[in-house]
Amino acid sequence: MNDIPFDIVGFDLDGTLLDTHRDLGEAVNHALELGGYDRVPVEQIESLIGGGAKIMLKKALDDAGGVTEEEFRPLYKALLAYYAEHNAVHSRPYDGAIAMLDGLAERGIKMAVVTNKFESFATDILTKLDLASYFETIIGGDTMGKGRSKPQPDPIFEAIRRCGGGPCVFIGDSTYDMAAARAANVPVVAAAYGYCDRPAHELGADIVIESLYEFIPALQNMPALQKN
Repeated sequence: MNDIPFDIVGFDLDGTLLDTHRDLGEAVNHALELGGYDRVPVEQIESLIGGGAKIMLKKALDDAGGVTEEEFRPLYKALLAYYAEHNAVHSRPYDGAIAMLDGLAERGIKMAVVTNKFESFATDILTKLDLASYFETIIGGDTMGKGRSKPQPDPIFEAIRRCGGGPCVFIGDSTYDMAAARAANVPVVAAAYGYCDRPAHELGADIVIESLYEFIPALQNMPALQKN
């Protein structure tokens, strides 16, 4: 029996389902070192995450004084190449993630990942962590084409379509996630334990949770705001 008023749950990946900051940080620091820049301390990596690898590296380089587009391009390629080989060294599901995914699956709820990480990276990491089979679809920042990743609603609309339609709720940890969900007119949950780019209670979510153990109980108390 499904005691949740949604047919579909959409998940952001980094900072929502998975703690990926160490692997992302190593990739950023690999690129920085190649360019002759100082490494970013691990504790600062989380503040760079959210908009995808390109934005993450650009923020780090801007903090270091900035680079030209010509200088940026090879460093970005180096980051991607390094991350392709080292994307699941330290990355792990957050506490409560497996039990939560099992609970949703038992209720017959379809699940999708909507991330600004490249689709190939997201699929690879989830496969390595034995999580890919939970999801009907994995939509990355490059899946929909240029200019159509979060904070645009397009990937959420596509996730709903691929999951067969019905009431959907989204969970994420950043302003990108909140804006995409609001533009798609779906309820949204903020993951306060993630890499929030502003205080979780200021993100404008319908509900804020402190861990994934709280997610299903939170959904049980949310109204389905839209039929798609």
